[in-house]
Amino acid sequence: MVDLRWAESAVKDLEDICNYIANDSEEYARNFARRIIDTIETITTFPNSGRIVPEFNNDRIREKILLNYRIIYRINGSRMEIIRIIHHARDFNQIE
Repeated sequence: MVDLRWAESAVKDLEDICNYIANDSEEYARNFARRIIDTIETITTFPNSGRIVPEFNNDRIREKILLNYRIIYRINGSRMEIIRIIHHARDFNQIE
């Protein structure tokens, strides 16, 4: 198991996505958040299971796809950091 950390940008991403979903359904927003967290817990057990992010082509920066969202994370030894959670339709190079 790895030491899991969340970048401030990833926390904000998840909050923003859940707030957007909650405009239609708070229950769906809670379910989405739970699915994201479940996926991240799986990643901590198998950190190399995600694919290498094509935009970086760096084997330490990987992603898992959940529905239409990319969970992007960095592996650094026994530490893993969730970097971003973004919709797949967004241009990654345009994200701050």
